[in-house]
Amino acid sequence: MTQDLLIYAPEVAEARANGTAIVALESTIITHGMPFPQNVEAARAVEAEVRRAGATPATIAVTGGKILIGLTDAQLDALGRAEQVMKLSRADLAACLVQGKTGATTVAATMICAHMAGIDVFATGGIGGVHRGAETSFDISADLPELGDTPVTVIAAGAKAILDLPKTLEYLETKGVPVLGYKTEDFPAFWARTSGYKVDRGYQSAADVAAVLDTQFSLGMGGVLIANPIPESHALDAAEMESWIDAALRGAEQEGVARNKLTPFLLKRIFELTEGRSLVANIALVEHNALVASEVAIALAARRK
Repeated sequence: MTQDLLIYAPEVAEARANGTAIVALESTIITHGMPFPQNVEAARAVEAEVRRAGATPATIAVTGGKILIGLTDAQLDALGRAEQVMKLSRADLAACLVQGKTGATTVAATMICAHMAGIDVFATGGIGGVHRGAETSFDISADLPELGDTPVTVIAAGAKAILDLPKTLEYLETKGVPVLGYKTEDFPAFWARTSGYKVDRGYQSAADVAAVLDTQFSLGMGGVLIANPIPESHALDAAEMESWIDAALRGAEQEGVARNKLTPFLLKRIFELTEGRSLVANIALVEHNALVASEVAIALAARRK
């Protein structure tokens, strides 16, 4: 029944048949990240980065009671124009399918769908995590337990800097999630290249990362987080970002914003405070993550031939 829910885009179906590298991509960047047509342009740029590297992109979304594993040009354009799109995490996926609504996948839902489709590598911007003040709000992203449970590799520029990064890393350790650095020993902070905290271990090549992933998954264990810093040319100053994040958090508290509305609110406010620089950096880091994810997926596919 699970496979009956999946519809593969033609290029993804071909890659599956040939055993070549596929990189999963989330769709909330299209529906909840920026307006049309910039959202579609950004999504196509990320997909193009995957293709240039020699892998096949599979942007994942839900519509008409089915999970789309890869989008055609027409489907991507329609998703970019759609209104009232559900933002899907683990808790929302089944309801969206049953109701036949259109939904865009977050990190957690993308991991679930990618695993269903046999895709081991997923590129995103930054994962969700433990929110600041979680000791009283208990606000922890569903991305973290998903990483512990679902055997998919997530390549990200660390966790979003609006979060409590030390607690996020502690939670990942508790869930047994390996946090590996790609050409870095430092855990990146999304818009900034370093957070002041270390990854579990760093690797210098996609082949070395693929060897760890192949072994991790053959042991039947959960997901892996690959921390890939934003390119230096697009990185923002960490101290400056912290001041903007503090201002955004104060705004959220004053307006009573919480739960699943908090992250979108903070990102929008930071976009305004940085006069759009945060979004430019965000797009750059997603494209870079897509490139690294493609290299890792290709190395992983080569090991399995």
